[in-house]
Amino acid sequence: MTIQPFKRVSVIGLGYIGLPTAAMFASRKVEVIGVDVNPRAVDTINRGGVHIVEPDLDMIVHAAVHGGYLRATLEPEPADAFLIAVPTPFKGGDHEPDLRYIEAASKAIAPVLSAGNLVVLESTSPVGSTEAMAGWLAQARPDLSFPQDAGETSDIRIAHCPERVLPGKVMQELISNDRVIGGMTRHCSERAVDLYGTFVTGECVIATGPRVAELAKLTENSFRDVNIAFANELSMICDRLDMDVWELIRLANRHPRVNILQPGPGVGGHCIAVDPWFIVASAPAEARLIAMAREVNDAKPGWVLEKVRAAIGAHLSQNPDRTTREVTVAIYGLAFKPDIDDLRESPALDIARRIAAEHAGPLRIVEPNVTALPDGLGAGMLCDLTEIRADVHVMLVDHKDFKTSPRPEGQIVDAKGVWA
Repeated sequence: MTIQPFKRVSVIGLGYIGLPTAAMFASRKVEVIGVDVNPRAVDTINRGGVHIVEPDLDMIVHAAVHGGYLRATLEPEPADAFLIAVPTPFKGGDHEPDLRYIEAASKAIAPVLSAGNLVVLESTSPVGSTEAMAGWLAQARPDLSFPQDAGETSDIRIAHCPERVLPGKVMQELISNDRVIGGMTRHCSERAVDLYGTFVTGECVIATGPRVAELAKLTENSFRDVNIAFANELSMICDRLDMDVWELIRLANRHPRVNILQPGPGVGGHCIAVDPWFIVASAPAEARLIAMAREVNDAKPGWVLEKVRAAIGAHLSQNPDRTTREVTVAIYGLAFKPDIDDLRESPALDIARRIAAEHAGPLRIVEPNVTALPDGLGAGMLCDLTEIRADVHVMLVDHKDFKTSPRPEGQIVDAKGVWA
């Protein structure tokens, strides 16, 4: 049987995963229609620019747009394949998964679907989300058949293929990393393999179904979360015992079968800080270790904040003629990880906002990857690293610029070991 090529691909959601994925298809001279609800993002992309920071993305997008292979729009258009890369947040504060963006994207593309189309859910999602998406599509288009009812003979192919890339290295890892593909039928999986074969050089591994592919991605991030929780717990133990956690981990890691990760102010990003809760939601009685790791990591920002309060108190004790309003606090880093501008679920931003809410004195913030401060930082001032003069210095993100900076004078709260 002749394999039909994918001549036009539509990517729904042009954020940190959707735009790089769209750019990668376009770089292989496939026509790509990117869809997003943000008019500013759409306008920026259509001018050949980017609205997010990711190395090499700007060059690829610029070339793709001006070469006529990439175009952004606010409304879906017909295509051969649709990739959905939209957020999957929580409902309220109880960590219940919220699939409304996937549902909205499904209903948005439904009117332009036609027989032979492939729909891939890329969003990291709770187990069962791909099947829910297929249900929403079938409800909107009763004139088409879907794999949950028609099996291999369905008009529309449905699959799940979660992204598994590292911010800051997305453009390389989209190509080289293996992909896990879970189609609702074997043919659905095979068509998804054909699609990703357009640019992926890593192996496209077919799972037994979308639920396995969904859980595989959640498992990968939960594994890292549990290990980070171990490192964060060690940092609190070492503080209680007056030891250097960085030295401890360095020594322990000399064992050939030990590889402890590094502690920090918490865990951020839309994956590691979120995905474990999706597993907990699916099997709360069984996911005890995963839930405990989340609780340890979620509590770490509060622990760091206590250290900041203690540092301010120590400065005032050494300078009894001063008041809190005269104490300048400097915060280093707001992003959820080094050398990117991504603030999603960032523990550093959480800590900075909590400091801004309770500290009466000047607040200086160094974040080299943003041009303006986000909301919630009060009278905080964005400063260059060379401009900082402060009494209390709070290191939250180990950006490369910070690693070469000398240890400043004053009280130090170093959550990343940069000045250790």
